[in-house]
Amino acid sequence: MNIVAFGASPSKNSINKKLATYAAHLFENAEVEVLDLNDFQMPLFSVDIEKEIGHHPLAQAFLDKIESADMLVISMAENNKNYSAAFKNLFDWCSRISAKVFQNKPMLLMATSPGTRGGASVLGIATNAFPFYGGNIKATFSLPSFDANFDVENGKISNEELDQELKEIVKSIVL
Repeated sequence: MNIVAFGASPSKNSINKKLATYAAHLFENAEVEVLDLNDFQMPLFSVDIEKEIGHHPLAQAFLDKIESADMLVISMAENNKNYSAAFKNLFDWCSRISAKVFQNKPMLLMATSPGTRGGASVLGIATNAFPFYGGNIKATFSLPSFDANFDVENGKISNEELDQELKEIVKSIVL
């Protein structure tokens, strides 16, 4: 099984990328490719720029990565209770090529944040919106208080109860 994972944040030290990486590696017999949103930086989407340059090749490259996946593991960064600008821009460019950005791939959708809500606002927005764009959400997971519940040095959830919850979710996903 080929898993494509990413944190929907351009931060070089993205806590959401760390969570997505950890979760993706919990799946048995999986090859994991972790994407970095910084590899897909494009000008701010506008119909004027699209008219001038057409479909951006990095948007197609991102869609090709999704197409190569048997499963997606995405952890949403929350900026002002919504998507990060970097993710929204990438999503906007991709949606102009294909409205079904996520191509009906099975998806584990997650979020984390330093706060106690664990990105609940953005997770709710994505959970409601992604199915309209080909998101086949199999499960969701929120990790609250990232700094207190994730061991960055070892790259894993340190809170045993939350770690077990994520592991059970992973086991429950049948493709």
